[in-house]
Amino acid sequence: MSRAVELAQVWRGDILESIHYGHAVICNGEGEVVEAFGDPDLVMLPRSSCKMIQALPLLESGATLSESQVAFACASHSGGAIHTEMARDWLAELGLAEGDMRCGSHMPQDQPELHRLIRAGAEPCQLHNNCSGKHCGFLMLNQHLKGGSEYVELDHPVQKAAREAFEDVTGEVSTGYGIDGCSAPNFTTSLAGLGRAMGFFANAHHKGGVRAGAAARLTAAMTRHPVLVAGEGRACTDLMRAMDGRVAIKTGAEAVYVAILPEQGLGIALKVVDGTTRAAECAIASLLIRAGVLSSEHPALRRYWNAPIVNCRGTTTGWVRPGAALA
Repeated sequence: MSRAVELAQVWRGDILESIHYGHAVICNGEGEVVEAFGDPDLVMLPRSSCKMIQALPLLESGATLSESQVAFACASHSGGAIHTEMARDWLAELGLAEGDMRCGSHMPQDQPELHRLIRAGAEPCQLHNNCSGKHCGFLMLNQHLKGGSEYVELDHPVQKAAREAFEDVTGEVSTGYGIDGCSAPNFTTSLAGLGRAMGFFANAHHKGGVRAGAAARLTAAMTRHPVLVAGEGRACTDLMRAMDGRVAIKTGAEAVYVAILPEQGLGIALKVVDGTTRAAECAIASLLIRAGVLSSEHPALRRYWNAPIVNCRGTTTGWVRPGAALA
């Protein structure tokens, strides 16, 4: 087993204050690891970085979806009006309502919507959940599968379909699972397996078959609707826009990140050991620059790569920089 490597550093002035360690892989369309940083065999939970995998059975079912709905099924969104309205409308198309969801609720990250709720003295609902798009997709698939109402249960047909797709594209039999923040099972894989899955998505537009067609459609939808995938001011949205629709990227909780590079035919997966978002964002930006799909001069990078740390008076006190493994 390889040790974790430096993926990001935090500097205060000229003093190295913190180091974030982790693992990353780059995989090709044949499922081979072409470059590794740390341990490619790390067993991990992909969390929300695998939402496009979980959406494969939905597209394969023959359900009729708009491109916006395809992108939204992959989202870890901020709970803004654009997201809650999308979820509400999708449920209405299905003849369902917010109460049919099983994701739970939390306050939105989107500031205008958060302030609206506070002013109104209102509580958030499940439409605000960052996974509400995935759950709309689960509910739509459930109608095709004619399963019961508890679609997040491990032995439900929806989750069995999700697991089959997950094990197929990672090329591994999952050895375990955890329950995600939205109550759905999240299956384990090696980091190389997650990178292998992204390599499959990156090359799907060259392949035949229903699964490859679904993967290519999911990738294209994400790149064309980056604000639905995350939200304004979020790294996934900002960086996909900066790459002009050439690359799809997706974060997951506890500092997981993946990228799908169709022009290069490569998939990227990374995990920061301490679960810190700032480190994962810096690391994925570094790998995208390294792959030649993101310019180091692009202004969108200023918040994520060599990003300034600003104190309460607006003074720049330090920087978040790539670690030694990626510098």
